Amino acid sequence: MKPFQGFPRTMDFTPIPNLFLNKLMPHINNIAELKTTLYIFMSIYKKKGYPRFVTFNELLNNVSLVKSLKKNGETPEDTLLNALNLATKRGVILHLSVDNNNGIDDIYFLNTQSDAQAIQKFTSVDLNLVGSESKKVSTTLAKELPDIFTYYEENIGILTPIIADELKEAEKIYPNEWICDAIKQAAVQNKRKWNYISAILKRWSAEGKNDGAYRRDTQKEDPDKYIKGKYGHMVRRH
Repeated sequence: MKPFQGFPRTMDFTPIPNLFLNKLMPHINNIAELKTTLYIFMSIYKKKGYPRFVTFNELLNNVSLVKSLKKNGETPEDTLLNALNLATKRGVILHLSVDNNNGIDDIYFLNTQSDAQAIQKFTSVDLNLVGSESKKVSTTLAKELPDIFTYYEENIGILTPIIADELKEAEKIYPNEWICDAIKQAAVQNKRKWNYISAILKRWSAEGKNDGAYRRDTQKEDPDKYIKGKYGHMVRRH
């Protein structure tokens, strides 16, 4: 293998949780488990929608991953399955088996609170996940999941468990239309932070909302406000 020539000026990045790097990765001794886990982070980050997951077949069809998992006396499929089992036991990922027309479809999520709740919904009503190999597409769950999650990811960034909880709380207070408009304004202003979105919503709640803009910004200043004030007798209009 030729020496690596260095990273280009522009390239894609995959966010890795600091908790994984600091608390979990130091205890991973199996190189296949480590490689597979990192590929799962990358695969899930590239996807949109909620919840996000990766299937066993998606990982198995990843040429780079499969080539790196070659071991003497073991097929890449067995090595991948063993790596996934180790990552699941460690608690990094969550595993769900979905029964479809071609057999069992194994799918994997990051072990987050929001994804764990999504899995509970699927298992409690025996639904299939959109994006798995099952031909049955669930419309019930799609109605239960608010569009604001997808809209946030498409315009702001990755949906962390903390942000998911913030969005759920905001949904109890504000109309979904307001939340989406606030997300849009934050993206337009390149202020892609939940605190900025929350501030917009709080201001709209206090001052009113007019066509997606702050009322304070849309109302014209009263030219006589200084004349009418306490010291109006000291001010003369030109």
